[in-house]
Parts: sequence; C-alpha cells; structure tokens
Amino acid sequence: MQLSVIVPVYNMAGEGKLNFCMDSLLNQTIVDYEIIAVDDASTDGSLEILRAYEAAHPDRVRVITYPVNRRQGGAKNEGLRAASGEWVGFIDSDDWVTPDYYERLLARARETGADVEGCDYSLVSERGFDIGTVVKNNTEDQTGLLDEEKHRKLLLRPGSMVVKIYRRSVIEENGLGFPEGIFYEDNCAGPLWSLYFTRFERVDAPLYYYYQHDASTVHRITEERCRDRMRAEEAFLEECGRRGFLERYRQEVEFRYTELYYVITLFSYLQGVKHPRLSFVKELRRGVEGHCPAFRENRYYRERIGEEERRLMDIQRRCDAGFYWYYRLKLLARRARGVFRHGSRP
Repeated sequence: MQLSVIVPVYNMAGEGKLNFCMDSLLNQTIVDYEIIAVDDASTDGSLEILRAYEAAHPDRVRVITYPVNRRQGGAKNEGLRAASGEWVGFIDSDDWVTPDYYERLLARARETGADVEGCDYSLVSERGFDIGTVVKNNTEDQTGLLDEEKHRKLLLRPGSMVVKIYRRSVIEENGLGFPEGIFYEDNCAGPLWSLYFTRFERVDAPLYYYYQHDASTVHRITEERCRDRMRAEEAFLEECGRRGFLERYRQEVEFRYTELYYVITLFSYLQGVKHPRLSFVKELRRGVEGHCPAFRENRYYRERIGEEERRLMDIQRRCDAGFYWYYRLKLLARRARGVFRHGSRP
C-alpha cells in the first residue's frame, strides 16, 4: 500500500461537509491508497455517512469507531495503528484537497528522496475549487536535508500537519503519536515529529483547501480550549525532555512553549472569552515562569514577540491585577472606538 489517509471525524454530517471531504479523497488520481475514517464518537449522522462510503467503496474506505470521544489526537492515533501505507497523511473532515494532491506530493517525494513532503493551502469560506487566500505553509529555508539549523527553524514554525505526508516507518520506529483528549494536538506533535525526519520537501502550490467557518477550532475561544493549548505545550515540553531534545534545542523548545502556552493563550483568552477570570491570567504567568523562568532572556522572545506585548507582560510580572484591569479597559476603549466609527446613526 502506497498511502494511508487518516480522517478524524466528529459531528461533520451537516451542510455536506463530510461528504465533500470524502468525495475529494475518493477522486484522487493515484490508485494505491486507503482512506481510514475514524469516527470520534459522533452524536450526529457522521457515522452513518461513513458507513455508506465504506459499503460503496469497500476496497478503499475503512471506518473505525469507538464509544468515547478522544478528540482528534485519539482518532489520529487509532488511524496510525490501522495504517498500512508506506506514507501517511491526515486531513480534517471539513476540508478537502485537489484531485492530484497526493499524486503531486508522492511524486515530489520520490524525486527528492524526502521522508516528509508538504505544500501550501488555501483559506476558503465556500466549498469548491476556487483558490482563496493562499497561505505559504513552510519556507524554502526549512526544506532539503534537515541539518541542525533547519531543525531549529522547524521547531519554531513547523507548519500545519494536514498539508504534509509522512513516511510511516519513521513514525513507527520512533514511537510518534498525538496527545489525546485535547484540542491543539498538532501543537505538540508537529514540532516534535519534525526532529525525526531527515529530508523535507514541498510542492509550491495550494493543493489543500482549509474551510473557514464558525465551528472551526480557531474561531471559538473558550477557557477549555485555552487550557487544551496549555496542555499541548506541557506535553511538548515533557516529550522533548524525555526524548533528549531539550538540552540541544533549549532556546527553540522554551520559546515555542512560551509563545503558545503563555503569549498566544493570554491575549486570545482576554480578547475572546466573554468573562475572563483574573485567576486564570495568574495561572498562565505562574505556569510559564515555573517551566521557563528565564523566558524573557530567550533571544527568540526578544526577536519575535512584539514590543507592545512584551511591555504588557512586564506589567503583569509586576502585578497580575494591574495588568488584567489595564488590558481589559484598553480593549473596551478600542471596541468603543470601533463602534463609534462604524455604527449607524440613530
């Protein structure tokens, strides 16, 4: 088997989302591949849709299900255990790909000898194959033979995992997988996996369609999801330590942890949660200072975190409550100015 495509599925029956994804996979131009659809204890009609595809395409589609929701990480781990392909790819069940997506990635991998291959993606709000906003998923200086410097760059910015295919033998030999029971599982797996591959190449084209809608994880900010991002980074830090990467890549690992656990979570929480709690803001600061006490001296922190954000976090270091109320009032003032500028006349 040349390729295994793993599709984690949870409650995607509505609006034809799951059907469009599955149809795009069945319409691929390669022939030697399998689709492993893992139903993550859906409560809508997703499993029935998948069973229908399995019945219509028994040589191509395999459905796995289980009774307790384990989030995408659990579904991906189940798919990895069932996979038989030389290569493994993942796709979110509300996204889709061009008909030649896997053919072009596999061809490029054969040409170059890569053990991980990727491409760019297109942000769209309607189903179809019109190209939307193109996002360059990785940069050229991250590709080719992966020396220590390129591994450092991939640790900092690994890019999305769904727009890549991976040689399965590397995954199995190194016991790679995903944290389960949380969102943002790729935040842990993506940078960690990158350290085990030896050559990364990419197709310079947006072959993957990333569907933007209100139910997407990135569009729903809750305290639970913020905690999941924190847990993903805690798992990443723990895995890097356990696998012997922390000493070698300490600056990159600690910055990655700081950026996602603390900086991004702090400001997205305060901006996106309706009633943010001061105790949670304190917990974030204490967590990053406990695991990475010297994060403010990290060279990437100084280079990549904006001056205004650093100033605000320095305020928090001096006083959590002072920072909390200062930033909340700042947000209220900004939103009030926006309403004044764009509001209609009475």
